[in-house]
Amino acid sequence: MTTIQYIRTGCFLAAAAAVTIWSCNTGSSAKAPAGTVADAPVLLKVDTTAIPDDQYGELVRYGRALMLNTAYYIGPDGVNGRYLGNSMNCTNCHQDGGTKAFSFNLMTSHQQYPQYRAREGKVLTLAERINNCVTRPHNGKPLPLDSKEMVAFLSYLRWINSFVPKDKPHQGSHNLAVKLPDTAADPEKGSTLYQDYCARCHGKNGEGQLAGVTYTYPPLWGPQSYQPGSSMHRVIKQAQWLKANMPYDKATWNKPFLTDEEALDIAAFVNNDSLHARPDVKNYDYPHVAEKAIDYDKGPFADTFSARQHKYGPFRPVISYREQKGMKSSY
Repeated sequence: MTTIQYIRTGCFLAAAAAVTIWSCNTGSSAKAPAGTVADAPVLLKVDTTAIPDDQYGELVRYGRALMLNTAYYIGPDGVNGRYLGNSMNCTNCHQDGGTKAFSFNLMTSHQQYPQYRAREGKVLTLAERINNCVTRPHNGKPLPLDSKEMVAFLSYLRWINSFVPKDKPHQGSHNLAVKLPDTAADPEKGSTLYQDYCARCHGKNGEGQLAGVTYTYPPLWGPQSYQPGSSMHRVIKQAQWLKANMPYDKATWNKPFLTDEEALDIAAFVNNDSLHARPDVKNYDYPHVAEKAIDYDKGPFADTFSARQHKYGPFRPVISYREQKGMKSSY
């Protein structure tokens, strides 16, 4: 969705420790040898001027264009196909075409797939994962696996992966962590915070700002927004994104504007389904109940907690219960 670009193009997705988050994919968790100084984690970034000037580079450029202007190319009135069900762009959530650190960054995705995904209960290829975004947040239909658009997406993801350091730790491939409070996230407090910080871009009623075929700031609920089951529909997951990125003109990853509780409250308000309608979805995923993310609120559940607590928290009792039963807790 540009989730601030979704929320910037959306304002709307510990604090001291978050500054030095190490990617779980670096394999660099071992202590430095005695007498040496460990390298500081490198912040992920790319150099777009380095795209090669050949046939591969042409597809890389098209893949980046698809990330930044998805609706123009393959939206409801797309010039190269009509695959999306709404007019948002990938960069709304994956800011800067998936290269902004701590913003659903995609730079390590090419090296991570094929990967087991609990939501589908099976191993997915990267192409299948791309189509998950097309069908869920974008409420659309899958791209043909041999289409120019799919090959362009894959080429672009391969190219940005070349900028991930292979011999030193890096940071920014995951969203910032949020400290989970002992109380539930509060949609009412989130409503006030939304009007204070988010409505100026996303609209009083979450409708976003449509400009031509796409949104300057995307809708956060309603028929043109993301489906239930999308990552942004989960309160913890969205709060992690908000912390580093919203409001777009106030927050940075190393100097968040919102507190952790404020980010959780805003996410709770935005994702309050009793207030905010979303596109219909027929499949709520997670065929293996024990693998559900703890902030996924569609039952059945592998624990004793209500759907409301799974949605809003408090989450620590859920985590403690699952630990006692030998179950992992993902969010």
